[in-house]
This record gives sequence, C-alpha cells and structure tokens, in this order.
Amino acid sequence: MSFDSSAIETVTVDSYGTLVDPSAVETALAEHVDQVESVSDLWRSRSLMYTMVSNFTDAYRPFYDMNRDALRFALESHGVTLPAETVEDVLSTYHDLDPFDDVRGGLEALTDAGYDVYVLSNGNPEMLESMVEAAAIEDVVADLISAHEIRTFKPDVDIYRHAAARTGTPIDAIAHVAGPTFDVQGAMHAGMQGVWIDRDRGPWDPSVERPDLVVETFFEFADEITS
Repeated sequence: MSFDSSAIETVTVDSYGTLVDPSAVETALAEHVDQVESVSDLWRSRSLMYTMVSNFTDAYRPFYDMNRDALRFALESHGVTLPAETVEDVLSTYHDLDPFDDVRGGLEALTDAGYDVYVLSNGNPEMLESMVEAAAIEDVVADLISAHEIRTFKPDVDIYRHAAARTGTPIDAIAHVAGPTFDVQGAMHAGMQGVWIDRDRGPWDPSVERPDLVVETFFEFADEITS
C-alpha cells in the first residue's frame, strides 16, 4: 500500500526514539559501567521483550517498572552491582530526554496545517508527561495516549484501536509515525497508515511488509502529508 495523504485526518506519533533521543541513557550508564553499549542494548531488548510477553500472559505492569527490571537484568548479566538509588538515577534519565532537532518544527508544521498530533506510547502517563515537558512540545501535542489506559502494549492491535477511539478518528484516517519498526508494523496491521521515520537510513526488515511511507524527519513527513 502506498501512502495516501488525502485520507489522513489525524497523526499519532511514537515517543522514545521517535520524538526524543534516548542516547542520554548511555551517558548516564557510562558513569557506572564499562560495557556501556552492550548493557544498553540488552536493557532495551529485554524491556521490549517484557512488554510483548506480558501481552500474551496477562502480566501487565507499567512500562517504567518493566524498564527497571530490564535494567537490573542487563546489569546483572554483565556482573555489575549498583545500589538501588543509582539504578533509579539511571532510570530517571527517561524523564529528561532531548527531542530530535526536527521534532519541534516538524510538529508545528503539522499542527499549522490543521492536523491534531497525539503521542501514542508504551510509556506510562507519568513518563509521557515528563517527556513532553522536557522536550517543550506540550503546545503542539493534542494529547497523550498511554498503553497504561488499556493495560496492553504495542504492537497489539488493541492499542491502535484505542487510539482511534480516543482521537475520534476512523482508524484508516490515522497516520502513525514511529522509529521502531515493530510499531510501524503494528499500526499498519491495525489499519492505520504506517510511517517509518528512519533518521539513520537503516535497512527495513525484509521479512515484513514495507511501510506506507519512509521519511528521515518530521519536516519531510509534513511536506508529504500537506502536498
């Protein structure tokens, strides 16, 4: 399916890795561990695994709690023992991440063109509130939609359907923009148009359907949707 800008009424966007840059987390880790990249990669992959497994085992917990457990696992796997307060300090980095350079201007271009932009995230409400505040984008985001509201995580179709209900938009009239490829696939499977924001110009997974649109920045997406 190719991208149909004429069908779009509402835009939803992912949070971490899409609006804000999580690389500051590695900076926080570097103060306490030597194998920063390895610990960070395991932390991230384990966190995602926990969310997806919980969807199938009815074992929902807020994302922040799962993220903490994933960090502890990654540290222990590398033989690192940190005091609980240090673990919390590293984890708290998620409350103060910088937005990517294109985010503020790109979202403004979308709202100026008449599109409501909603954040749709696995993050629990407290995480999302601090994220938009730290990124200074509260005024260009219509609302925050959290997995916590229905106690299930992406890429379950229910969270995308919930977003459609929350925004009052037919699901096929929503464009979902995300950096994580599984999120793009989840949105498309649910009936949204999937937009992959590929800032690193990386390869798409050849085993799954191509996204409806690939862009490098929110500016490029705004140009595509308003053309």
